[in-house]
Amino acid sequence: MNQKIEKLIKQFARLPRVGARGGQRIALALLQDKTGRAEMLAAAITDAVENVAPCPNCGVLTDRGAGKCEYCRDGSRANGALCLVRDLSDVWTLEKSAVFHGRYHIIGGLLSGANGTTPDDLNIANLAARIRDENITEIIFALPNTVEGKTTQHYVMSVLTDVPNVRFTELASGVPLGGDLDYLDDGTLSLAFGGRKAI
Repeated sequence: MNQKIEKLIKQFARLPRVGARGGQRIALALLQDKTGRAEMLAAAITDAVENVAPCPNCGVLTDRGAGKCEYCRDGSRANGALCLVRDLSDVWTLEKSAVFHGRYHIIGGLLSGANGTTPDDLNIANLAARIRDENITEIIFALPNTVEGKTTQHYVMSVLTDVPNVRFTELASGVPLGGDLDYLDDGTLSLAFGGRKAI
């Protein structure tokens, strides 16, 4: 196999949920395409890498140099609720379902000894300041219902024990044990959000 093609396949195969066969299919589709799709994809990737960065406030990816993201700038979302999620895909899932209209905070992972994720790896350094500065009265944990998710939730709660006048809630029924938000339908997610419980 041509080394350049093999290198391209390997790069696609490294992407989440693609694998070697998927990487091969993507590479072939782009190389055999006559519409310029490969060039458009390369330009879009370059543009995103050069011009997109995490929001310094919440971690949502936004335009580099724009300051805060669209969710942090939106005054109608300043309703006292802050939803803690693992990653950006969880924000997109919640936005698509339209069950939450507050602010988000991406913690960037889950505590896991097996994966080597420690408290220092979590994006929580500015969390207490956000709660104070944005008048947050409720922290909603929308983390996976797994051992790692619960461990992370308990750790974050322990870090925030000295923060006054804030209650902690988690998603309720409808989220299966071991479940990720990405795999829940809108109805289940709506039920889980509506029935969240204090912790």
